[in-house]
This record gives sequence, C-alpha cells and structure tokens, in this order.
Amino acid sequence: MQVTPEMMMGVATGLLATAIYAVSVVVYRSQSDSIRPMAISSIKMWVALAFMTALVVLPIRSEPFFIPQEALAYLILSVIFGAVLGDYFYITAQERIGVSYAFPIAMSFPIFTYLLAIAVGFEEPLLSRSAGILLTVIGVILVSKEQGHDEDHSVKRKFDKVGVGLALLVAIFFAIGAILLQVGVEDVSPIDANFVRVAFGSVAFIPMFLIAKHRGMPTPPQRTVKIISIAGLLGMGLGSLLYVSTIKFVGAAVTSVLGSLSPLFALPISIVFLKERITRVAMLGVVATIAGVILVILGA
Repeated sequence: MQVTPEMMMGVATGLLATAIYAVSVVVYRSQSDSIRPMAISSIKMWVALAFMTALVVLPIRSEPFFIPQEALAYLILSVIFGAVLGDYFYITAQERIGVSYAFPIAMSFPIFTYLLAIAVGFEEPLLSRSAGILLTVIGVILVSKEQGHDEDHSVKRKFDKVGVGLALLVAIFFAIGAILLQVGVEDVSPIDANFVRVAFGSVAFIPMFLIAKHRGMPTPPQRTVKIISIAGLLGMGLGSLLYVSTIKFVGAAVTSVLGSLSPLFALPISIVFLKERITRVAMLGVVATIAGVILVILGA
C-alpha cells in the first residue's frame, strides 16, 4: 500500500475520530444508571445535528451545500445501519456485558467490512487476510467467553448470550454502513454528507424516542442530559464528521482498521474510571482481535 499525503491525512483523521469516539462511549457508560440507551442515542444525534447545521451555514465555506441525488440514498442507508440501528444496539450490548467486552466484539466489524468489500468488488480475497479472519474470530471468542467469568464485587456475572449477539450484530451493521458511506461520499463534501446522515438520523430517532417515552422510559436528570450532550457533541458531532472524512480519504477498509483500535483507548479509561475488570485471557483476546483485524485489512 503506497503511503501518500492523502493516506497520512486519512490515518491521522481516523485515529483522532477513534480516540474521540472511545472517550464518548465511556462517558455514556458512566451515566447508564440514570439514562436509558434510547435517550442517549437520541440526545447525541440531536446535538450533532445542531453542530452540523452550524457548519453547513457558516459563511466562510468556499462552496455551497450540494448533495447529488444518486448519493442521497447511500448516505441515508449508511446512517440507518451505522448510527441508528448499530449505535442503539451497541449501547444496549454495552449495558449488558460492559464496555470492556462490547467494544472489542463490536469493533471486529472490519472483518465484515472486508468480506462485503470483496462481495461488491472493492477488494480481492487474500490468504493472509483469511488467516487474519481466523485470528480475529479466536480473539472474539476469548473475549466473549471470559465475559462469563467477569466478577463484580465477588459476584459472578452470567454469560450473556444476548449481549454478545447484539455486539456481533453491531459489527455487521457498522460494516454495511461503512460500505454504503464509501459509495455515498465519493463526490460529496464530508460536511455536506455528514449533515445529511445526522439530519436523517435525528428524524428517525423522534418516533423511536416518543415510543420509548410512551412505554415508560423515565426522564433523565438534567445533569445527566448535559453530560451526554457534551459527549455527543464530541463523539457524534465532531467524531462522525472525522469518520466520514476518513472514509473519503482512505476508503472503508482502512477506516475500519483505524476504528477497530478503539479498545486501545476505551479499555484503560473504563478500567480506571468505571472500575470494570478485565482478565488476562480477555486481554489476550483483545490483542488477538486487533492483530487479526489489522492482518485482514493490511495483509498482503
């Protein structure tokens, strides 16, 4: 893979997006006792819409807002899979099995991104990358199995098949969203593309939020709303813009590798501030997952 200034810019942007996203999800986790996942997803999407609207209407822009008609469907579908469904299921999985485990499993999505890229002709199958898939699967198994041995205040937590399944489903949704976004952002400014994604996502969350309220979802404390809003401004606002920019610079495959490094940022934060435990075997699984994902995408 040739290293170009555009590639270096894309990698730097992707790493920054990954770090911001990792910090934001740990913040969401810290507030999970006083706010439901649906409220978290809705608030951060609506805050991101305000942020993106401000960027779109800034008078300092060198070109007007423009979205080709053929790109609109891809951008909308990308946010449905990657942000609306994927993000909501991720937060739910995180509540069930903890960020130290939900994060590595969900962040194995480069495997599915690579397979989808092969299916649509974006990538060619390679033996070394197949080996990377096997290594990553082993890592995911280690992480998910060790989750059953995680202890909190000397009480053994039962292995949560639903939580692990949701995290894997998130990986598939993220992969679909990444491939769709690569197509949609090809001839579109990252700011304009992300505005469309966030705008549609914000509208999609309105009925979902209202239904949840009708079913008894409690109103979160004002302090919690402020904390989630700040984290959402960074994670869903700035973070999603950087993510779209990275996709445009280097494509879905490389971007997915950078995104898979999120556990490197999230694990120490969750262990120190959320007091979550992680065993040596689970840590080995995390390392295997990350190594396998990198081999899948960058192996030659």
